[in-house]
Amino acid sequence: MDFLEKIINEKEQEVKMMPLEIVQPLRETYSFYQQVKNHPEKMHIIGEVKRASPSKGAINLSVNVVEQAKAYEQAGVTAISVLTDEVFFKGSIEDLRQVASQVNAPVLCKDFIIDEKQLIRARNAGATIVLLIVSALPKQKLEELYTKATRLGLEVLVEVHDEQELNIAEALSARLIGVNNRNLKTFEVSIGVSQLLGKKQKTEAVYISESGFSTDEQVALVKENYQAVLVGEGLMRENDSKAKVRELQVVR
Repeated sequence: MDFLEKIINEKEQEVKMMPLEIVQPLRETYSFYQQVKNHPEKMHIIGEVKRASPSKGAINLSVNVVEQAKAYEQAGVTAISVLTDEVFFKGSIEDLRQVASQVNAPVLCKDFIIDEKQLIRARNAGATIVLLIVSALPKQKLEELYTKATRLGLEVLVEVHDEQELNIAEALSARLIGVNNRNLKTFEVSIGVSQLLGKKQKTEAVYISESGFSTDEQVALVKENYQAVLVGEGLMRENDSKAKVRELQVVR
């Protein structure tokens, strides 16, 4: 069984036990999409708070998530991503709640979302962006969750890994499309995935390259066709994450 199958099987069990929360007011912040569109002159950074990963194991289990997120914000990230998966990434919805209560930037709930319960839980915890992964969802379920998320006032980052999935995301009229350089079956990473799919883009979406970035030279490889990069491990392993964020904000 590959990583993605294992994660989705676990997620199905989690969702069964998860209560359906009453929808709370949406946290106030700016639109990530609009902020990126308004400032096309530089690469935008989504800084990720990530304690661990299935492939690398522990990255920084004892991190103070609020301090980490505030450092990102002070360095000028456009949004902050928080891993909320407990079993494989050692995150929690409480991590997201704490971060969202202490920063002004949009916060992305980074999880394997397969049910409306998770959308509402993310919104109630302070997320204004949620992740939907094309390879993790049947097409009809993806469309259903995308519609529900947008009706909840959430921005939706639709994640793809190949040209077929990119076509699906674009057909949804997704405004945020993430190309993950990490293969979710093997967890191998190659920025070449983004370089290849950068030539296939067809819409006015904000395109975000995800995973594998630790230097400005790497970000420069995708700046022609992408407006933002999502960086987790590359920031979590840095002693000076502020300096690293500033380095990665390359001029487009």
